[in-house]
Amino acid sequence: MESSGAIPVMEEISIQLSDDGVSVDNEPASEDPESAVYVGAPIVYYEAGHDESYGEGTAEDEHTAEEADAHTVITITQPGTYRVSGRISAGQIAVDLGEDAKDDPNAIVNLILDGADITCTVAPAIIFYNVYECEEEDSSATWEVNTADAGANLILEDDSENTVRGSYVARIYEEGTTDKLHKYDGAVYSKMSMNVSGRSSGTGRLSITADNEGLDSELHLTINSGIISITSQNDGINTNEDNISVTTINGGNVTINAGLGAEGDGIDSNGYLVLNGGTVFAIANGRSGDSGLDSSSGTYLNGGTVFALGSRNDPIAEDSRQAYLDFTFNGVQEAESVISIADDTGIELMNYTSGREYASLVYSAPEMDDSISYTVSVDGVQMENSPGGGPGGNPPGGEPPETPDGDTPPPDGSAPPEGDNSRQGGGRGAPPDASAPSGESPPEPPGENSEPPPAEPSE
Repeated sequence: MESSGAIPVMEEISIQLSDDGVSVDNEPASEDPESAVYVGAPIVYYEAGHDESYGEGTAEDEHTAEEADAHTVITITQPGTYRVSGRISAGQIAVDLGEDAKDDPNAIVNLILDGADITCTVAPAIIFYNVYECEEEDSSATWEVNTADAGANLILEDDSENTVRGSYVARIYEEGTTDKLHKYDGAVYSKMSMNVSGRSSGTGRLSITADNEGLDSELHLTINSGIISITSQNDGINTNEDNISVTTINGGNVTINAGLGAEGDGIDSNGYLVLNGGTVFAIANGRSGDSGLDSSSGTYLNGGTVFALGSRNDPIAEDSRQAYLDFTFNGVQEAESVISIADDTGIELMNYTSGREYASLVYSAPEMDDSISYTVSVDGVQMENSPGGGPGGNPPGGEPPETPDGDTPPPDGSAPPEGDNSRQGGGRGAPPDASAPSGESPPEPPGENSEPPPAEPSE
């Protein structure tokens, strides 16, 4: 989709969070819904005490009115650039430019996190309800989308530390029907296509801790840069329009520790998953049938460094532009095992010790070559892949899956293995430069930035 042109010049507005009261441009926040920013709107949550006609939630999804009312909702109602800083222990940032915003190319919000710490225990901590939708929601979608004009832009200020702890809203029905009125699964959630980017150096950090899913968009999601860490009970990242949504990572450093509950993929796109650059570590539940990289329409490994663990692998698209290794092991591997990947000259590309169990692995890096054989060693046991794929060796061990206990620690620079049914494939493209990890923890690149959304309104 072609760009709609320059974003109108809009003055930056400062939002300072505090449990003692929210301020906007150094003045107490307004309670007038006509203001660009106001406080006092009721929070959307799954309310306790209803029967099954209310929605699909269970007792664990419910919250009391007392808990919900303790939250302060900071609502943004007008296009612009908003800089959020400070801490709030029971609050939500909600962006709602009105129902007509979806079709208005000027309905764009740049939400800059600059030392923000937001906790919401009943719903997403950050939610974009209504902004411009830059892409069509139709079945003609492909894996190549352009979200540069998206109305939802989450931006991490250089060198800032930002923390989001968020919950979710189980499906609530429209009254008298079973049609969806509300359902927001992610701690950071957008109903429209969304971009996540760092500023000029890409050194801003965002840590997301999620009661359910971490970072969600109902249509497309593009990550361009920044240092992002997600710890989630379910999927780490999710885009949920079946056979249409595209999750794209162009750069940055993304570390995901997902599926700490009963299930959960690292990255789950109900359409396409496209990895063009940056460094991605995606760890899924190792016993629930979930993947580090999960997609319904195809996963494309085109560049960057990717390391993913889970309990199974979805197929990698054959026309991916970068070589990759794809392993499915005989059984669930123990945590704290060490995996080493080396080329046929003995040069090690990866050494990683998993803090969690796993049964599958995907690895791709710019220095890989589909004409070279690679050796995978796990706790000293080797298995070798030949170009073009085929079964690998059979290291001893492996256990049958069991119910996960959800108590595993976040990835600390470690990971897995044994088994057979390994594959190797992919072509040689010209991916963005990204250094592969060489030690026990993922590196933090300076923050590649390929076609990021505007960090500020353009002149």
